[in-house]
Amino acid sequence: MSFKRLQRALFRTMAAVVALAILFCIGLYGYRTMFGYTYDSSLSDEDLAASVTADENITNIALFGLDTREGDKQSHSDCMMIVTVDNTRGKIKLISLMRDSLVDIDGYGEDKLNAAYFRGGPSLAIRTINENFGTDIKDYVAVDFEQLVQIVDAIGGVDIDVQNDNELKELNRVIKDYGAERGKEFSGVEKTGLQTLDGVQALCYGRIRKGDTGDDWARVERQSVVLNAIFTKLQSASATELIGSMRKLVPYVTTSLSPTAMASLIVGAVKNGIPTLEHTRVPVDGEWSYSGNSGEYITYDLDVAADHIHAYIYDDADISSGTTDDDTGTDSKSDTDTTDSSKSTDTKSNTTAVDPESLVEEGGWYDSDTGDYYDCDGDRYSLDENGNKVYY
Repeated sequence: MSFKRLQRALFRTMAAVVALAILFCIGLYGYRTMFGYTYDSSLSDEDLAASVTADENITNIALFGLDTREGDKQSHSDCMMIVTVDNTRGKIKLISLMRDSLVDIDGYGEDKLNAAYFRGGPSLAIRTINENFGTDIKDYVAVDFEQLVQIVDAIGGVDIDVQNDNELKELNRVIKDYGAERGKEFSGVEKTGLQTLDGVQALCYGRIRKGDTGDDWARVERQSVVLNAIFTKLQSASATELIGSMRKLVPYVTTSLSPTAMASLIVGAVKNGIPTLEHTRVPVDGEWSYSGNSGEYITYDLDVAADHIHAYIYDDADISSGTTDDDTGTDSKSDTDTTDSSKSTDTKSNTTAVDPESLVEEGGWYDSDTGDYYDCDGDRYSLDENGNKVYY
């Protein structure tokens, strides 16, 4: 090749590199201004107690689903997940952490896992997950459940299978209560089976846990079903539709990921095609039990749980069939574990006189005028002769 031809080739190459660099910078600026998500730059690695990153091709992020009611200044993280972006295997993995897990919260002692976000926001919540489960999380994404309605509506609804009459009845009850709280009326779901749910219906589907629908364990599974349905809907969209959907979705997100970090994460996740989505839950079946005066805590060996999480994230192991060294664990998939009666009922089954106030679950209250109870979600119930909840 002659010197002049080489010179021209180098000039074209450099011009292309400069053009790409300019376009990249413009793209990042446009990404931030066009999408306009809420960027939280307040996190400090020292405050998060994150361990050394175990694999540079794997990124772990905390996902918080917030239940913020009108007038609340602080939020409970009703849904807590570890989102793993595995670029080596082309997967996005979700690990649901039970909100009632009994853990140690730095500066506050033992409490429910979801209390960490309420007491110290995302920083303390991430620190609590890292210190109790040996993870290396440094960033988070938070979505308020109210915003989930807009997210689902923005993509034209999601396809979800309402599996039985119990789910259908409870779903419509929650939709009705949701509307009553806001002084509005929302459409219920008319039938069971696979169908497209709108934002309110999908939100309420992810909330149901009463009326013989599987308690909090099944609710966690339903939350993952909703997330998977959103992901599936986005997977099937064209590039133009996807960009349009992202513009609608991102304003409802708060995250500590900078535009540069988010762009890098997205590029890495899709470099080998659209990633597959997997989900599991910790603690696994057979390795947990209820504790507390009214069975308000979920107790399990945190070291064993940490080993499961590490194996699932880094070794791509199936942890759904974990084992236990004793018989105290309860299988959430069994037919008998479908109501709150699976909790410890020692205080409720006592035939001697019991102060009704002592039977109130954490976060709930007792109405002495009517003799009714209210749970942490504000739903009214009574107690039968065995101490089991009977919702109105």
